[in-house]
Amino acid sequence: MEFNVKFLSFYVIEVEGSGDDASRHYKHYQTLDQEQFDESELKDFLDGELKKIVKRKAEHHPKSDQVPTKIGRFLTEADYPLDSNPNYALFQKTIRAETSDVFTEHSNTFAKLYTETAAVRGGVFLVASAVPKKYFSDEFVFILKCDFEPKVASISDESTLLRKIEYAITTKNMKSIQYPFMIEEGMVQPAELKIHQASHARYFQDFLAFVEYGDSVPVMMREQVKGMMTEHISESFAEESEEKVNWERSLDEWETSDKREINEHLETHQVVEASAQIVEQTPEARIQVKLGETEVKGLLADFGESLHIAKLNGRYVLIAEADELTFEKGATPVEFYKPEDIYSLIKKMNDRSAD
Repeated sequence: MEFNVKFLSFYVIEVEGSGDDASRHYKHYQTLDQEQFDESELKDFLDGELKKIVKRKAEHHPKSDQVPTKIGRFLTEADYPLDSNPNYALFQKTIRAETSDVFTEHSNTFAKLYTETAAVRGGVFLVASAVPKKYFSDEFVFILKCDFEPKVASISDESTLLRKIEYAITTKNMKSIQYPFMIEEGMVQPAELKIHQASHARYFQDFLAFVEYGDSVPVMMREQVKGMMTEHISESFAEESEEKVNWERSLDEWETSDKREINEHLETHQVVEASAQIVEQTPEARIQVKLGETEVKGLLADFGESLHIAKLNGRYVLIAEADELTFEKGATPVEFYKPEDIYSLIKKMNDRSAD
């Protein structure tokens, strides 16, 4: 998807010092209209970047907290319109700007908001409004941030050889915001935007104080499991009973622990029913189990169907069913193994325990 840039405001963000005493300010260099932009060096610099930003995939509930591209949604109080959100209102004013002066006024607000964030960094800050050449009824605002590249030099002439560049920028690791979020070509969601930033650079999203981002799948699943177990405890035990207190303590320990061992409390049908509620919302929800030194990964939906956990003589057994068995990474004699009948295997395991 290619764009016609209507307006683009160019800023330099400067930060002197560090911490709370740091001096932060922005300087507006110029605002270009479409004709000026098409004739400027910025067109070559940003050539393909807007297209790349729009093509980046994002999910409302990403698979990890550290994904670089996220979908944000404007926060509103119940029964209040989107216009009540100051971030949304600012994006709307910027999109509707018909003159360079009006566009610059709203771009200045974005730049000011950015310099007020706790971990602001120096660099080039760009605000652009653009219209797709194909879907000209849609309009977008892009906010781009390029950090300064330290210790950059360029080839100069025969006498000096190298010339130090005071401010150098690159599109590498460029942070960006696209508003509105485009669900697919020709279809946009005005209540959402898309942000892209290095996974460790969460500071870039912090200047939009009234935008929320969906929990990752692991966080969402943990909250769902906690809610289900809390409900189970409430229904199963009397208030203030010792069993209820012990259960709640166990659940608190589970929630804060990185290494979680199995808690033998629920029957198969209870776990399958609880898992079904999660799978209904997140079909790709996964389960990852470590049995001794062996790791097994699979879909949560498979538990109770083709993935089973059992106990044999006090030890845990994990059984996985499939129509095929394939190997990855490296070669071992196991690839030529003729599997024995499971009943004879269980007998062998029983006999081993008896010894």
